[in-house]
Amino acid sequence: MIVNADSAQIYKDLPILSAAPTALQQREAEHRLYGIADGAKACSASDWAKLARRQIEELQGQGRTPILVGGTGLYIRTLLEGIAPVPPIDPDVRASVRHATVEANRAKLEQVDRDASRKIGPNDKTRIARALEVVLSTGRTLAEWQRYREGGIADRVDLRAMILEPPRDWLYARCNERFATMVEEGAIAEVQALIERKLEPHLPVMRAIGVPELARYLAGECSLREAIVAGQQATRRYAKRQFTWFAHQSPSDWPRFSRAVEEDQLAAAVQLVRD
Repeated sequence: MIVNADSAQIYKDLPILSAAPTALQQREAEHRLYGIADGAKACSASDWAKLARRQIEELQGQGRTPILVGGTGLYIRTLLEGIAPVPPIDPDVRASVRHATVEANRAKLEQVDRDASRKIGPNDKTRIARALEVVLSTGRTLAEWQRYREGGIADRVDLRAMILEPPRDWLYARCNERFATMVEEGAIAEVQALIERKLEPHLPVMRAIGVPELARYLAGECSLREAIVAGQQATRRYAKRQFTWFAHQSPSDWPRFSRAVEEDQLAAAVQLVRD
């Protein structure tokens, strides 16, 4: 049983750009938490963790083994370690923060949470906005909330983890090939449908890799070739960030599988987990 742990594949709006499981793959093995959320509402790490916990409990109750697959490290860490019990953010505060420029938010964060402003990169729009909206809405900094975590399942499951770290040249070539194939298979129409919904630009589904790049093409701001090159570059940069995240944020005793993985080699990777 495969359970999704990818922040883009959870949205039903992006089956192509998120590389969701094909119909054939879903016939070969049951998949859960793929394409279940509407992009009009953000699915947070906490939201996903609640869904994943229910799936894990149900499958274990049936004597089945859930296999979580995906590269969203924050999702996985939230599931295992729990999450800070930050109260819901005031909608007016969130709207104000999310519609401000990153420069304005950073200046404000410097005033109300200097430690966070120094730790977060100056162009990290998402983390700056999150830190700012938390302190403005709750009166406590995000770091203060994060001293306490709840809901983690690490102490209640027999976890066998594995991180795929294929050679970067091989991976980057696959990133380029995949994005070009997505365009051939209908990614442009997928983005057009999102644009027609007039969703808020800050939503995760509107910031997913490929959406901003192809949206610029559809707006006549660049050629299709330029959009594809930009999408390929965004994919490679995301892969690089994943390498960095799992190198520093995951437990050091989690095994790494560092060979290039083709379809006929997946069995070897799975065997590492079993062993």
